[in-house]
Amino acid sequence: MTYIVHGATGAQGAPVLAALTAAGLSATAAVRNTAAVQSHPAVAVDSTSADSLVAAYTGADGVFVHLPVGSPEQQMAAARAIGEAATRARPGRVVFSTSGFPIGVPGQEGPGDVLLGLLAAGGVSHAVLAPKLFLENLLLPVVVGPAREEGVLPYPLREDYAVSWCSHLDVADAAVALLTDTSVSGTIGVGALPALLGADLAAGFAGHLERDVRFSPVTPEEFGRQIIPMFGEAGARPVIDSYVWRATQSGEVIDTATSAQTVLGLTPRTVGQWLRDLGL
Repeated sequence: MTYIVHGATGAQGAPVLAALTAAGLSATAAVRNTAAVQSHPAVAVDSTSADSLVAAYTGADGVFVHLPVGSPEQQMAAARAIGEAATRARPGRVVFSTSGFPIGVPGQEGPGDVLLGLLAAGGVSHAVLAPKLFLENLLLPVVVGPAREEGVLPYPLREDYAVSWCSHLDVADAAVALLTDTSVSGTIGVGALPALLGADLAAGFAGHLERDVRFSPVTPEEFGRQIIPMFGEAGARPVIDSYVWRATQSGEVIDTATSAQTVLGLTPRTVGQWLRDLGL
């Protein structure tokens, strides 16, 4: 049994590749540059070329997909190519992670919606993983640095903003479950229940670092000024805008009925468990 993993050298794909291997399954990395993959079989793909993807998907038991980082136009091109390729190649299963981007918003048809529409129209067995925010965001130097050095965890969310945070490791666990069990379909929320406040994040870091840590909300604009030198204006702007939007919301909490806890029997890691699993 062979499973294809998109972005297998990246933050979200690499844990899926590792989790499939740990489960005793054959996993192949679908990447632009196969030389970057040393420990697993790899296939070169262009995520915007259906023909390239058909060659990779043909004969596969499953495919893990998340849209590559890029402009909306680039993501839309990838969504169309992946959907077309899956319909033509007909892998046994496709599991798509939204990576926290919204889907199913009335009046809006984003890349994720287009991909899912193509999979459904093509009759491809598929399921969706819908995380909210990734704990790995807290490893940005501008966030984890002050936590370690000053006992302050700065992040652009209000103190009362509850989020079903999850880690890439949690998504990987759920992806393996959905790739290997085609009886489950629909959209599965991945994240903490009850949802976590900033103070909960700080408490997790405090326990791991063995020092007092407090949460400190910062504005999206202040956060943006800190990350633009790392990602550039074009890369940072969508991130900044997403936190401007969050400032208008009450929180981001997954539905218990469709959560990985309820549907798959999987419990996401606590902040402390996640930090320990990363070996930080």
